[in-house]
Amino acid sequence: MNQEFNIFVTATSRRVAMIRGFKKALGNLGVPGKVIASDTDKMSTGLRFCDKFHIVPLSSSSDYIPQLLEICEKEKIKLLAPTIDEELEIFGQRKKEFEAIGVTVLVSDKEVGKVCRDKYLTYKFFKKHGFPFAETLLPSQIDYGAVKYPLFIKPRLGRGSVGARPIKNEKELRFFTDYVDDPIIQRFLAGDEYTVDVLAGMDGKILSVVPRERLVIRAGVCDRGRTRKIPKLIDLSKSICEKLGVLGPVNLQCMAQGEEINFFEINPRFSGAIQLTVASGADFFTMIVKEALGQAVAPAIGEFKDNFMMLSYEESIFESMNGAKS
Repeated sequence: MNQEFNIFVTATSRRVAMIRGFKKALGNLGVPGKVIASDTDKMSTGLRFCDKFHIVPLSSSSDYIPQLLEICEKEKIKLLAPTIDEELEIFGQRKKEFEAIGVTVLVSDKEVGKVCRDKYLTYKFFKKHGFPFAETLLPSQIDYGAVKYPLFIKPRLGRGSVGARPIKNEKELRFFTDYVDDPIIQRFLAGDEYTVDVLAGMDGKILSVVPRERLVIRAGVCDRGRTRKIPKLIDLSKSICEKLGVLGPVNLQCMAQGEEINFFEINPRFSGAIQLTVASGADFFTMIVKEALGQAVAPAIGEFKDNFMMLSYEESIFESMNGAKS
């Protein structure tokens, strides 16, 4: 293959594992190409690991998509991978504009992004289709005389662990219902916490499902974890993603206690610890690039190393800020 297959990663921030994953995939397949990234902050760590980067406005700006379209044409991008919740609906609605210039956008349709970002809509989807999910209430639905504690509160449209916390009593519930912006209140789930990484082909066929137990969590991201082959969790996650109609990478979050599994969130994007899934043998990045190149990718559900451990640590970059004021 002589023509370069260039990949664009948006809102790069600290997503070094994604950049490395796509670079390695190109190398594994013997495909020439660059991994190009964008961010609003030129000091973002991920920009130091890509081949080239662009500084762009926030995804909420009316200039965001037009600028990305220009970059994609200029850089001859073939595959674009959005990374943050706020932009998934936007790309889901406007991906045909990118397809018109030869760019495959690794994102589910707009309605999927909407259901997943709004955690109350997520609850209604799971309830409608009979999938297990933490009981979820809006503030207006709370009966303070009947509600049982502990509970868990978080922003309806939030991401990561920002604004999320357990609630032990009525005093805390009343305070944080006013304090947290547009919150939802969920039944507190006990047990072991899991993230399930799922990859769907761009035709919706589920290609891989990898459950990961989250042993240590820092700032909403798994800092220490291990893969677990749990057939019930794999089958359930596959069924949920098929019913929702996801495309590309997805991650589901749940708590498991014995045979009881209850989900509490689903995100139609790469997870923050996707590197563990890839290292265990489920190379999402290579599968994605192969499919984008028009090559057949067979489902490989359950094909990963079980009880495979990840131990993370901090790594720093040092730069001389010539002429910069402290």
